[in-house]
Amino acid sequence: MRAEVSSPESHAAQPVIERSFVQRVAIVYGLGVLFMLALAALWFGADVLLLIFACILFALLLHELSRRLANRLRCRRGIALAIVVLVLLAVIGGGGALMAPQIGEQAAKLGTVVPETIEQLRAAVQKNAFLRSLATDLPSSEQIRKQLLSLVPNAGLFFSGVLGALGNVIIIAFVGLYFAAQPKVYVDGFVTLIPQAHRPRAREVLDEIGRTLAQWLLGKSISMVVVGCATAIGLSLLGVPLALILGVIAGLLDFIPYVGPLMAGVPAVLIAFSINPTLGVSTIALFVAIQLLEGYLVSPLIEAKTVSLPPALTVVMQLLFGALFGLAGVALATPLSAVLMILTVMLYVQDVLHDDVQPPSRTDS
Repeated sequence: MRAEVSSPESHAAQPVIERSFVQRVAIVYGLGVLFMLALAALWFGADVLLLIFACILFALLLHELSRRLANRLRCRRGIALAIVVLVLLAVIGGGGALMAPQIGEQAAKLGTVVPETIEQLRAAVQKNAFLRSLATDLPSSEQIRKQLLSLVPNAGLFFSGVLGALGNVIIIAFVGLYFAAQPKVYVDGFVTLIPQAHRPRAREVLDEIGRTLAQWLLGKSISMVVVGCATAIGLSLLGVPLALILGVIAGLLDFIPYVGPLMAGVPAVLIAFSINPTLGVSTIALFVAIQLLEGYLVSPLIEAKTVSLPPALTVVMQLLFGALFGLAGVALATPLSAVLMILTVMLYVQDVLHDDVQPPSRTDS
């Protein structure tokens, strides 16, 4: 029997194969560790990441407003941005100075009126056996008061408490202004982290995301103003107390599709029913009419220029981000969903599957 003789080449190739295997194993484990670290950073730093995303959204809004104004006035975008900021400061500062005392007084009353209304409804339904069984599930006035007082502290993105919410607003305003003043610096810095061969594609994706979110924010801002003004005026005409603060709440919560209008309508309807049932029914009809106007007129105009997200997907993403990140996640679920949708279509469907499907947005301005 002839013994097999291994060649010198096979002996030399063996360590090479072993080193290659070890390198592959190290790469796999390294990627796994990096993935776990990324998940940990996302989980523990979610508040900071959401705050940064909110800053980017505000910067995109300022950039879109200044771009449109620069095109209209035929001036430099920096000058247009300064005009936009001054106008916003004048409107917000002047309106705040005029309405702050009334809003503050009505906000303080709202925290006591709603729990008292719940107690009145609880006492009224005790006369009916069926309604009495349902009333046992209603929270007590003390529980509602605590929830109302904790609503603002829990709404913060990074800091907590009322002062923390104010700190978030200041951070979003200043960081967003810096982003809007020099967007090219930050975009170029991010693109530099991408391999050189993929940088043009990265710029296309970022441009599509920025254009879509900017136009969506502009349309949504108009929708919030319309809903807030219509709610305040309508409640005032109906004679519902605290109409101004309820209108402000309705306008702010209109940023959150589907969930926001429901949250805004509950206190107004409760207050109206505590006065008389007819006023309560009229208040419900008012909110339904406003939402029909917003849903069939304002929203289609916004979606015609930006991205149209399926309603079921929007609600599911609100539930998901709300479970993960709280109220801030619910508020930012729609723009985050739009970003994820564009990334999926452009980076996976187009680049990986090579399917000629356009992003779910219309960029005609």
